[in-house]
Amino acid sequence: MDESDGTISYRDAGVDLDAAAQHTSAIAGLIAGGQTGFAAVHPLPKMRDPLLVTCTDGIGTKLLLAQELGRLEGLGQDLVAMCVNDLICTGAQPLVFLDYLAVGRLDPEAAAVLVRSIAAACAASGLALAGGETAEMPGLYRPGHFDLAGFACGVVERDEVLGPGRVRAGDAVMGIPSSGLHSNGYSLVRALVAAGAIPADPDLLLAPTRLYTGEMAALRAAGVKVRSAAHITGGGLVENLPRALPEGLTAVVDPRRWEPGPAMSLVLDSGRVDVEEAWRTFNMGLGMCLICPDRAAPAVVELVPDARVVGWVEPGPEGLRRV
Repeated sequence: MDESDGTISYRDAGVDLDAAAQHTSAIAGLIAGGQTGFAAVHPLPKMRDPLLVTCTDGIGTKLLLAQELGRLEGLGQDLVAMCVNDLICTGAQPLVFLDYLAVGRLDPEAAAVLVRSIAAACAASGLALAGGETAEMPGLYRPGHFDLAGFACGVVERDEVLGPGRVRAGDAVMGIPSSGLHSNGYSLVRALVAAGAIPADPDLLLAPTRLYTGEMAALRAAGVKVRSAAHITGGGLVENLPRALPEGLTAVVDPRRWEPGPAMSLVLDSGRVDVEEAWRTFNMGLGMCLICPDRAAPAVVELVPDARVVGWVEPGPEGLRRV
C-alpha cells in the first residue's frame, strides 16, 4: 500500500503480476500448437467418421503428501495420466492437453517444475500441451497451497469406440500393473503416514502414475482386438471394472494371478487397513484392465510383456454389472 495517497496495488492484495510474467516467460517454449492470443488451435487427423473424446481430472491429496515430502516433479505425470488413461479407454487417439494451476501465491520456480513435468508427460503420451491457466488467488488458497486440474481431448472413429457393448461371455480380463498407488486413496495414505503405520518413503508413495498410452497404441497398430478397457482409479477394481461391462455379465478376477507391488504391500502389511476397504480404495497393483477375446490374450502379452490374464467374463445375474 502506498501510504502517501492511500492506494492499494494488486501486489498489496496478494497477486504478483511480475511473478506471473516470469512464469509465463519460463514456460512459453513448452506450449505446442498455434496460438491465437486467447486460445490454441490444433489440427485434426483425417478420419472417416471421427468422434471427439474429452475428459478432465485432478490428483487430489497426493499434492499435499508431495509438498510434505518435498517432491513435486512427478505430479505433472500424475495429472496427465489421470486424464489420458481415461481417454484411451474409449480407444481414442490422444490429441491435446490443457492444465489449470491454482495457487495462493505464485512461486514461479515451483510452478515451472510442475508445468515442465506436465509437458514431459504430454510428450510421452502423444499429447500436445496446447495451453493452460495459472490463477493466483490469495484468500481462496492458503500460502503454499495449490491445486492442479487437467483436461484432455482425443479422437476415435465411431465404429472403433471401445465399450461394454462389445464384451462377450468368455472374454479374458487382462491386467496391466500399476507403477504404485497412482493418484488415489491419498487421504488414507496420509493418515497412515501421520499415524506412523507406514514410512514416508517418497520413492514408493509418490511414484508417478503409469501412462498406458504406448501400450494401447501398440495394440491398436497391431490390430489386436480389445473390446473394452477400464482405468483402475478411485473405487478400485470393484467400481471401475464393472464400467467396462454390459448388464448381465460379470467379471471374475483371481488376485493370485498378479502381485500388488511394493507400495500396495506396504499399505496392506501395515495391518491398519481392512482388506475390503483396500479393494474399494486402491488399484491393488493393477492400473489398467483390458477385456479381449480369449484367443487375443497371447498377442496382448506379446506386445505388453507385463500384462497378465487375471480373470474372465461370464454371465451374471440379470441387470447387474459387478466384479
